[in-house]
Amino acid sequence: MYAPLALAVLTVVVPAQPAGTLRLTNVRNTYGELGGTRPDAKLLPGDVLFVGFDIEGLSVSADGHVTYTMGLEVADANGKAIFKQDPATKTDFVPLGGTRLPARAFITAGLDQPPGKYTLAVTVTDLKSKQSQTLKQPFEVLPKDFGIVAVYTSVDERGQIPAPTTGIVGQSLFVQFGVVGFSRSPDTRQPNVHVEMIPLDAEGRPTIEKPSNFQLDAGVDEKDPGFTLRFLLPLTRTGKFTVRLKAVDNLSKKTVSFDLPIAVVPSAN
Repeated sequence: MYAPLALAVLTVVVPAQPAGTLRLTNVRNTYGELGGTRPDAKLLPGDVLFVGFDIEGLSVSADGHVTYTMGLEVADANGKAIFKQDPATKTDFVPLGGTRLPARAFITAGLDQPPGKYTLAVTVTDLKSKQSQTLKQPFEVLPKDFGIVAVYTSVDERGQIPAPTTGIVGQSLFVQFGVVGFSRSPDTRQPNVHVEMIPLDAEGRPTIEKPSNFQLDAGVDEKDPGFTLRFLLPLTRTGKFTVRLKAVDNLSKKTVSFDLPIAVVPSAN
């Protein structure tokens, strides 16, 4: 016979943490939503700019929640607003304590976006303390050209679950990206593009003799100005690596590449 267990429930009341001075810190451009720091903010039409930052000094409730609004605006070189997203109310869970919340914003450079310099402004307001802060991040849209855009890593093949560009041994990532600005055959109206993924070690040496590759010369609708691809990247050993994506347009004879830094660390607890 088993005797029933008497459960004693201990309720711990955690006091709400008061807000400090609201600040937006650690602002940087990133590779995708969770990736490492992207060193530039030069976008081809069709590319995506992710801006990561920390919201510090938020009011945290006793149950670990923060409520704030975030809106954004894009202005051209003359300061004229060309896009605006009204502030949206957000509630996030901060269960590990503190008054800091990692956040991100992103914008897509439209395929018909005129080249030039722009500024992304993100405004955050703490709904409890009523404090507001705005960060401004400049970026540049380049003229249309053949290129690799919107590079990021994901957990899943479809690219719906973003992943960091730092992973642990035994994990697998998918490197997601798009190719835009390719030429089309006057006869078939199809592109002729060869794409490779070349992993490099910390010294810049290829880690495999024959890179993963893909040839696209059919099945692209004439209305599609670009196409997306993905390569599987198992993380089989620790170290710092570079995933070099290379695309060759066999019609225009143009070649482009994109380097994505990857770090692999041992699992820990």
